[in-house]
Amino acid sequence: MTFQKLHSTITGPEGAPALLLLNSLGATQEMWAPQIKLLSDHYRVIRCDTRGHGASPTPTGPYSFDDLVADALGVLDSYEIASATVMGLSLGGMTGLGLGLAAPERITRVICCAARADAPDGFIQNWHNRLEMLDSGGIAEVWKNTVGMWLSDETRQARPETEAALQNSFLQTTADGYRGCAHALMGLDYLRRLNEMKVPTHFIAGENDMAASPEVMRAMAEACPGADFTVIPAAKHIINVDRPDDFAVSVLKPLALISA
Repeated sequence: MTFQKLHSTITGPEGAPALLLLNSLGATQEMWAPQIKLLSDHYRVIRCDTRGHGASPTPTGPYSFDDLVADALGVLDSYEIASATVMGLSLGGMTGLGLGLAAPERITRVICCAARADAPDGFIQNWHNRLEMLDSGGIAEVWKNTVGMWLSDETRQARPETEAALQNSFLQTTADGYRGCAHALMGLDYLRRLNEMKVPTHFIAGENDMAASPEVMRAMAEACPGADFTVIPAAKHIINVDRPDDFAVSVLKPLALISA
């Protein structure tokens, strides 16, 4: 396990409870832009770029989730934050589960969005296929084969600036960073341990997400003691960007922004 200092930013009132936001593979902290105003009104919000993404450095791979968890704890340490809620999507959601399992004394709540907790054969083969795309056509080729899973046709047509922003972030991902994180995903093995989770956990799925289907995420919630589960209608994989308003509503209760 190798700790890496990540590029990060912090917003929101000093003294407010801390909220750590973790991005998906191929995105940066800017993916949380649709929610940042709402969240920063109530939380001390920390965003960071995963290793190999955005403005963070790219250490030598392959990576593991132990590495990504250590990086996230290092971000909290850099701001002298003793404990935080963590909300992550896809790779970030999986890292959030790892944080809850590895450091429950540091994590007050996990909100796991559009993520899996295991790596069956088909999932692993998908990442081998994507690495072949990376080797043959670079990160731009991977983007061409990713965007249709990330955003609905409605979003791509009605909000082209949204797709352009995600593309810009995706193309900042280094080849070694993408490859290293893909290897972490191929070793994903949290499902069998979710019954050990001591941290309150909420799972949010996109109705039309092929990468982390509602059925897969419902099973994760059922395996996790006391967990809640929500489905965002019509959403594809990057649910907070594809359906930002519905996503914001879905996190109001888990983040205690309204009464339960």
